Order: sequence, then structure tokens, then C-alpha cells
Amino acid sequence: MNKLGEYLTIKHGWAFKGEFFSEFGTQSILTPGNFYEKGGFKHNDEKERYYTGEYPPEYLCKKGDLIVAMTEQAAGLLGSTAIVPEDNRYLHNQRVGLIFCDEKKLVSLYAYYLFMTNSVREQIARSSSGTKVKHTSPEKIYDVQVCLPDTKVQTIVSDFLWRIDSKIEVNNRICTELEAMAKTLYDYWFVQFDFPDANGKPYRASGGEMVWNEQLKREIPKRWRIGNLYDIADFFNGIACQRFRPRENEDGLPVIKIKEMHDGITKNTEFVTENIPEKNKIFDGDILFSWSATLEVMYWFGGNGGLNQHIFKVVPKGYFSNEYVYEQLSAYIINFAKMAEARKTTMGHITTDHLEQSRIAFPPEEIVKRFTAVIQPLHRKSGQAKQENRELLKLRDWLLPMLMNGQARVE
Repeated sequence: MNKLGEYLTIKHGWAFKGEFFSEFGTQSILTPGNFYEKGGFKHNDEKERYYTGEYPPEYLCKKGDLIVAMTEQAAGLLGSTAIVPEDNRYLHNQRVGLIFCDEKKLVSLYAYYLFMTNSVREQIARSSSGTKVKHTSPEKIYDVQVCLPDTKVQTIVSDFLWRIDSKIEVNNRICTELEAMAKTLYDYWFVQFDFPDANGKPYRASGGEMVWNEQLKREIPKRWRIGNLYDIADFFNGIACQRFRPRENEDGLPVIKIKEMHDGITKNTEFVTENIPEKNKIFDGDILFSWSATLEVMYWFGGNGGLNQHIFKVVPKGYFSNEYVYEQLSAYIINFAKMAEARKTTMGHITTDHLEQSRIAFPPEEIVKRFTAVIQPLHRKSGQAKQENRELLKLRDWLLPMLMNGQARVE
């Protein structure tokens, strides 16, 4: 066994000045929020903080830089590693360490996966300081004990694991493209009202009859009616899962909180008894709507679970399909965000009153059916990619410790 300090050094980030933080810019500041608990780079597109002031050029990261979370901003993040995905975009902030490996002894990509092992994480956690928020330091990480194979084996192992992660990233890009296509089609049909008419031509652009609606303050197609979000779906709130812990010798269901919506099931995920109301259980393909702290709609593809409070399970009703409800609700969240912006404050949560006060134009049943037929293959393919990623992550996490400690080899 040797100490990590024999193989790498860690550089502290720079203290960027708060007066130059901005919601817009070219370079954004790295934070512990850019790490997944298990490891990997997490994009914070809606929460990025940009920097508009001057800074030492050596704190501008390069693509491929290996970084480590030095502060446990959320449970399990301390010691998480990530690889910077692009050049000239991210700034090396304090609370984030930049790792430099002696490549003759420790391959950087192998170090990335080494920090995912329980052995390394547990040693970092044990030596951390702080009560409410835990911190580590380069010196404490240097003292972590590891046993390394030669660099040839390191390269083979890390390249194999990287292939799995690369496939996951390809699937993520596929999902992003499919979701963008679905949103574009939704906007074309239900915002511009250019859904195909009886002759297959765009309705509004081809002179389809429009009528003024006083509630929406705009023209809508004739025969469409006005209602609220409750007219298209039921919204089932989650439960206080801490009151329903699994019984002795019961596996239970993972509790799906907002964190699980973003990061999936992790070792820190809590469990609830399976004996909860059916409406509070969630399965692959269910629509989730987080209404507290964050406003977000997503399809869940993380496996069976129990729904925690602060999240709605959204179930379409009547002739409205999953696909239509998902796109309609995703689009309507912009209105909730505008309400918060008008008040110059952060909206803490969405209430039943907000849902009842919503106003949307409903298309007739035949248009919903035609839209569903077009969109369903896109949603289905995206769901399949997410399910495949879940299995790939399980495979990677199962193989990683065995490959790192020599129990398994890559031929």
C-alpha cells in the first residue's frame, strides 16, 4: 500500500469575486454542483454562475482536466471526481481541486475511477473536517492509502470503463436530441397552431379558422376549448416517506426525492415499505413534476420506487395521452417561472391554486391522437436509452471495484 501523495498533486481553486458573478457570460464557475455523487461531470445549465471579471489565466480549465470536489455540498459528493468536458468554458473555483497525476505511476483516467471506489471515498470521509458541511484538503487526500497495478493494467482497465461511460454519454445526447425534436413538434402544433389540417396542410398557415379568446388574450383554432391543467391530468402528491420505513426483513422501495430525479438511485437513497398506496408508487414511464424548490417535469426511468412529498405523479385523464400531457406541462412551467420573475422572488412551490388558475387551450380528441402517434416513437426511444443507461451504470458500478482490486481482469 502507498499514499496517493506519491502519485498526484492537487491544486486549490481561485477565490473568484462575487461582484463579478452573472447569469450570463462565456466562462462559468465550477462548483461541487458540477459533480455526480458516483463521479462524473454534471452540467448545471440552468444554475450556472458566469464570471465577467478578470482572473489569473491558469484558472481557466482545459478539456480533459481532472477535478475533485473538496466540499460536500450534498451528501456523498466529497471526493467525487469529474473530467472537464470542453476547453475555455469552466473556471477553477475554490472548493474544487485540480488533480495532476504523475503519468509514469498513475494514469489520470485510472485516477478518475480510483476516486469512485469505496476504499478511497471512505478514507476521504473519515479524515474530513466540519460539522454541518464536510471539507477535505490536498494534504488529507495525499494520505489516502491505495494499491496500484502497473500503468499498462491501469490503461486497460480505465479504457474499458470509459467505453461504458462513453456509451452512456451517447445515449444522453440521443435523449437530448429526441426531446428537442418532440418539443419542436409540440410548439409547431400547439403554440403556432400549425398542426396538419384535414388535407395534411399546416392549419393556421393555410387559413384555418381562428377565434379570439378573451381568457388567453389570443386567437385559438375554432372548436378548441379552454380549461386548466386539472382538466388534462390528475396530480398525485407524494407522501412523507419517513413515516413508512420498511419492515424487518423487507427490501422495500427506494424513495424518489428531487435528488433522485436528477441523480438516480444512489447508496444514500432512503427506502420505504412496499405497503404504501398504489398512487404513491412510481414505475418506468411515469411523469413526475417537482413542485417545491425546483420546477421540473420529467419521465421517470429509474426503476420502481416510492414517491416522496414535494413531487406530483401526473396521470393523464380522458382522451389526453402521456405524450401530450408531458409536453403541455413542460411548456406551461414557463408561465410559473414568469410569475416568480414578476414578483422578483423565487417561487417556493406550486400550489393546487396555481394549477386551478392555469389556462390552456385544449385540442379536440382526434388532434391529440394524431399528435400522440407522431410523438410516441420519440418518447419511447428516449425511454429505452434511459433504461439502457440505468443497466450500463449498474454494470459499471459492479465491475469497477473488482477491476480496481484485481478480482477481475480485462483480456
